[in-house]
Amino acid sequence: MNKIYVVGHKNPDTDSLTSAINLAYLKKAQGVAAVPCVLGEINRESQFVLSYFGVGEPKYLNDVKLQIKDLNYHKGVFLEEHVSVKRVYDYLEENQITGVPIVDEKQKFISLVTLKGIVNTFIHGENKHLLTSYKNILETVNGEEVLKFDDEIEGDLKIASFKSSTFFENIRLTRNDILIVGDRHSIIEYAVESGVKLILVIGNGEIKPQHIEIAKKNQVNIIRTPLETYETAKLIYLSNYIKTLIQEGRIITFNEEDYYDEFVVKSSHLRHNNYPVIGKNNKCMGLLRVTDIDEKRRKKVILVDHNEMEQSVDGLEEAEILEVVDHHRLGNISTAYPINFRNMAVGSTNTILYYMYEEQKIEMPREIQGLMLSGILSDTLALTSPTTTEYDRKVVKVLSETLDLDYQKYAREMFKAGTSLTGKTIEEIVTADLKAYPFEEDKFAISQIFTLNFEDIYRKKDEYLDFIEKIQTEREYKIVVVAVTDILKNGSYLFFTEKAQEILEDAFGILGIEQGTFIDGIVSRKKQIVPKILENMR
Repeated sequence: MNKIYVVGHKNPDTDSLTSAINLAYLKKAQGVAAVPCVLGEINRESQFVLSYFGVGEPKYLNDVKLQIKDLNYHKGVFLEEHVSVKRVYDYLEENQITGVPIVDEKQKFISLVTLKGIVNTFIHGENKHLLTSYKNILETVNGEEVLKFDDEIEGDLKIASFKSSTFFENIRLTRNDILIVGDRHSIIEYAVESGVKLILVIGNGEIKPQHIEIAKKNQVNIIRTPLETYETAKLIYLSNYIKTLIQEGRIITFNEEDYYDEFVVKSSHLRHNNYPVIGKNNKCMGLLRVTDIDEKRRKKVILVDHNEMEQSVDGLEEAEILEVVDHHRLGNISTAYPINFRNMAVGSTNTILYYMYEEQKIEMPREIQGLMLSGILSDTLALTSPTTTEYDRKVVKVLSETLDLDYQKYAREMFKAGTSLTGKTIEEIVTADLKAYPFEEDKFAISQIFTLNFEDIYRKKDEYLDFIEKIQTEREYKIVVVAVTDILKNGSYLFFTEKAQEILEDAFGILGIEQGTFIDGIVSRKKQIVPKILENMR
């Protein structure tokens, strides 16, 4: 069963993280192979929540881009280095391919053999030496075992084509020879007495008992074949180990984890058709052909707590979106097919999930209830945010009573854990919850920082301003705004890039707005800051 990744947005907050976990649990209860994933570092508030309810961190998902492993390549297509050349040729014909990876006994990749390479070897090679197995020879010449002393056979090929006297005068047989001969008993006698490596008796020729005895004494291997001289001589070289055809040189391979788009670029330059696919520890997984890449198994994803490309997992355009559950404004996500899209004007995605559990009559264990409550409290600032709805309040009441938890006391502990900035760099603080939003051909970014100690940030005001100017330039944002939200004071201090000043003056009606200005009652980025900026962008 293919996995379905349930993902929140980048720079995950507690609602995003817990929503992914909670929806994945719901899907698994319905028989779906859902996996909750996180797209960035888990913040301190979320770590507190996971620890409090004894839940492990979700899997980190770097991207959902198409990889080689998502293509319909020829899995399991490879041959071991000791198979015969004929076996490889037959394999290529059977599978209608022009190349096959060669591996060792542990399936480690060695090289690639192609039909063209086999043909070139036969045309330009000397084809006099044999290194193979007794078994390979039997199979290649449709032979019959007469005597076998060696599993591996190596030697120089000789054919008894002269008359006997000429053969005795001109040909010296040794242990390093492999002789092809008919029922020419004098030559067979000479061969067994010389202790040759192997005698191939063609045409199902007769072998005298006394010659068999000498062969046993001298450990001469014997095979009988129904083939005639020409057929045997033509086929015998095909019994060679395929490893004898492998030439030095770098073979271009791809790893299963490599990205599809990288493969397309590289293969278009190389102009080959066959590429071995390698897995872990150089283990060969199969063969990828350029002509076989049309069929793709796109990664399947469900989005929670967002529906904008900028905020989602990298490579989303190469994946298949199955479903969206969100409480934000409609963004720029598009799909090729109709999907389930659940969107409600509530304070938290977890509020929506609560009703989805009720609709499906799926029972929630304590840890899921705890994560759900935490997500709602986090996104609604313990029900004080203007985004809070009666739906949120109802769910918090039910969950806190079921959990026997004082939600206000718990929320204070959660926020205290989450607002500590000790040990963090300015980059970590600003980018931890930085979201980008599209506007016409541009995009702007808003970072929200929750803290109970604004003075620590204000003391480093100039450093913060330098940093947000830097990311505005590097990431090509139209403006960048940082909202430092004090939960207890129920308001936010604003820092902003130079280009944002006029927009913020119009948005909040503050002429000559200064860095660090406190705006009372502004605590929601989604409902109070983003809409005002959008109204005044130009």
